[in-house]
Amino acid sequence: MAVHAHPDDESSKGAATMVRYVSEGAEVLVVTLTGGERGSILNPAMDRPEISENIAEVRRKEMAEARQILGVHQEFSGFIDSGLPEGDPLPPLPEGCFAVQPLEVASEPLVRSIRSFRPHVVLTYDDNGGYPHPDHIMTNRVSVEAFDAAGDPERYPGTGDPWQPLKLYYHVSFPKARFEAISAELERRGLDNPYKEWMARAEDRDWREWEITTRIECGEHFETRDRALKAHATQVDPNGFWFAVPLDAQRAAWPTEDYHLARSLVDTELPETDLFAGIRTSVRT
Repeated sequence: MAVHAHPDDESSKGAATMVRYVSEGAEVLVVTLTGGERGSILNPAMDRPEISENIAEVRRKEMAEARQILGVHQEFSGFIDSGLPEGDPLPPLPEGCFAVQPLEVASEPLVRSIRSFRPHVVLTYDDNGGYPHPDHIMTNRVSVEAFDAAGDPERYPGTGDPWQPLKLYYHVSFPKARFEAISAELERRGLDNPYKEWMARAEDRDWREWEITTRIECGEHFETRDRALKAHATQVDPNGFWFAVPLDAQRAAWPTEDYHLARSLVDTELPETDLFAGIRTSVRT
C-alpha cells in the first residue's frame, strides 16, 4: 500500500517500484488522502478557465489514467486539499481541510483501508512530508497512526477486522547523492545538467536526509513511471524539468528508488534490496 497526499504524488514518488512489484504479481493499492482541489495548474498548456473551474473532476480523471498505466488499485479517502500556504507570516489553513483534522478523524479512513486491503508493506512520507507541505506532513502522521492502530482490535471500532502491516517505509526521493550521480553522468556524456540550479537552491534548505536502508532496482520501469506522471497533465509540463534527463542516463547513474525502513515487525538485514525482505520467509512459516 502506498499512501499519498494528492493525485500525482503516486507517480512522482515510488511509481517505478510499484510497477516492478505489480509485474512480479503483487497487489498494490494507492490511497490518495485528498482530491488535490487546491493544487495549482503547473502545466501552461492546461492553464485554461474550463480546467481551473473543474479542477477536482479533472484531477480525478488524471488519477484514473495514471492508475491504469501503473497497474495499481487506487482509492480516495475523501479529504479536502489544504493548499500550500505562502507569505510571511503564513496564513491560516482553510477551515475543514485535511491538515487541520483531528488525528483520529484523519486516520480512520486509512485504518479502514488497511483492514480491508490487508497490506504487508506500507509506503509513506517522512515526518517532514518529504517537503514541508501541510498535507504531506499530515500524511506521515496519519500513516504512522494507522500502521500502529490497524492491528489493535480495541482501536477504531467499526472499521473492519484488525490487520497488522509488517513494514513501514519512508520515501527517500531526493537524496543529494542521486543528483550528484546523475549530474556526473550527464557531464560524462557532454549533456546539459537541468538539475544545476535546483541543486544550488537545495544547498540552502535545512531538510533532513534520511538514511537509505532499501534500494529497489526498477530502472526498466522508469518509462512507465514517466507516462503515469504525464497523465497528471495539470501538474507537470511534459517539456519541463522532470523529463529533461534521458532515461538511459538515469538508469546508468541511479537505477533504484530508495527508502528508509521506519518500522519493521519482522527480522531483516540492512541494507535491503526488497521491500518484502523478511516478510516472504515469515509469511510462509
